[in-house]
Amino acid sequence: MIDGYWLTLVAVALAGVFGWTFTEYAMHNWRGHKGKGRNDFSKEHLAHHAKSNYFTPARKKVMGAIQVSAVVLPLGWFVMDLAHGAVLTVSFVGSYAAYELLHRRLHTHPPKGFYGRWARKHHFFHHFSRPNHNHGVTSPIWDAVFGTLTPVDVVRVPVKQAMVWLVDPATGEVFESLRGDYEIVRRGSRRSDKPQAPGAGRLEVARA
Repeated sequence: MIDGYWLTLVAVALAGVFGWTFTEYAMHNWRGHKGKGRNDFSKEHLAHHAKSNYFTPARKKVMGAIQVSAVVLPLGWFVMDLAHGAVLTVSFVGSYAAYELLHRRLHTHPPKGFYGRWARKHHFFHHFSRPNHNHGVTSPIWDAVFGTLTPVDVVRVPVKQAMVWLVDPATGEVFESLRGDYEIVRRGSRRSDKPQAPGAGRLEVARA
């Protein structure tokens, strides 16, 4: 039977994962989009929106993980003890690494299974239709809490930003298996999205 000490470690690890989901939302919404290019993260994030196959250089991500660890570990150590602080840090930074891997795969690999399909539709709707909605990448929890969650039926993708796994090069059309989830938008095509709030679909990338 697991004693209380180990149960506490498990709870701390889960708190690290849950804490990351909020941090992920906060980064994308408040620091990324509402930052409007006034901070380094916002510049990188808006550049990724402007060209979706652009990703922040790995060295910046590693530095970010180091900076986070330098804050989370001492805080956890102070509030609990070194062991619990270390578990919290590993869990939080590990969740960040998992997010980075998932995010890249959303752009580079086709969906597999229910979660993969949901994550791509949720994320690319944010990219191409309503950048002020669906800020979560790994989870919709905080979008639901803060009222920025939009369920997605079909994602309309600009042809110039189409993901490598979306379009059949032989036909220039969406692969048949994905046609129920995505449409390609070409210049001059008539939009069929639902009406958006003024400015909802506008990206501020001039400063990126």
